[in-house]
Amino acid sequence: MTHSYTMKRVSVISISEKMKIPATKPEATFVYAGGWIGNVICLLSSGLLSVSALGWPSCFYFWGGITIICGVLFLLIGKESPARHPSIPQDEKEYIETSLGITETEETLPIPWRAMFTSLPMWALLITQSAQNWGFWMLLTKIPSYMASVLGFDIKQNGMLTSLPYLTAWILSFPTSYFSDLLITKNIFTVETSRKVCNSIGQWIPAIALIALGYVDKGHPEIAVTLLVVAVASNIASYCGHNVNHMDLSPNFAGTLMGITNTAANICSILAPLVASIVVKDSANVLQWKNIFFLSAVIYILGNLMFVLFGTSKIQKWNDPIIKTKDTVLKSVTDIPEKNRHIKKAKSIEGSEVEKNL
Repeated sequence: MTHSYTMKRVSVISISEKMKIPATKPEATFVYAGGWIGNVICLLSSGLLSVSALGWPSCFYFWGGITIICGVLFLLIGKESPARHPSIPQDEKEYIETSLGITETEETLPIPWRAMFTSLPMWALLITQSAQNWGFWMLLTKIPSYMASVLGFDIKQNGMLTSLPYLTAWILSFPTSYFSDLLITKNIFTVETSRKVCNSIGQWIPAIALIALGYVDKGHPEIAVTLLVVAVASNIASYCGHNVNHMDLSPNFAGTLMGITNTAANICSILAPLVASIVVKDSANVLQWKNIFFLSAVIYILGNLMFVLFGTSKIQKWNDPIIKTKDTVLKSVTDIPEKNRHIKKAKSIEGSEVEKNL
């Protein structure tokens, strides 16, 4: 599950990089929101499958099979850019590329590994993304156990109530993205301010909710469920925060940057449920759950603090590495957008001066 989630995030960033689509736009949000509605369907169906005649093993066969089918379909159909898609007509490819003001080239930029790994904003991004993954996967994997052992819900109720926070998050993803982009467009927030405000909502509000959850006893399940909804639903704002910061720092290497930060973050995805299992040895013990909730809250707080202090939305110098001049083969593009015509004019003037010198 973690692997497929990682590949989805890297793919979305890489495609956004090629298409020049801001990741807070509704198009990108619609793609990201698929993961959250997937959680809702998975949790709901798992509760129903577990109480059916097929039993709980059917959950693994059913969703494992769907994952394989999706992976094969993506391998066969998915492409990294419009220019590389075989079923898009050539004139449509040209229209898309000229409208975006880009062209596909056969030249590959060298990845500035050293500059990337010595960049403070990159490390701030990596730390906050690791904190995000810790909290996300700890909640996703441990909420069902908490619902059953502490709150006393049966497996069918468990599936329904566990899916509620993710359904709420999915619904909130669309207005969150819209208003985040609107505040930037209206010059109310700078891009950097928007990223940090959204990320603070997405990580500090869940931290507060988890701390409060630690003080809820077994006799108030409705309060516990409400706090879990707040913790998970508010976390969706981070998708307009650090999750799109890769495109801010380096439009040319956003996919590579996501691969690096998500690799480190997914170590936390693995560690979170393992550590939770060590801390919570007795799943019915509220005090032990309190410890893991407090630990996750501290990780959320510190992770976002690093992003607020050291994160930025400015394009980094290593986004444009110095490369040796060589011939570049451009794909067929018949028109150049108005805003890029001055580039063509400048090149024509430069060519004329060279001919005069010769």
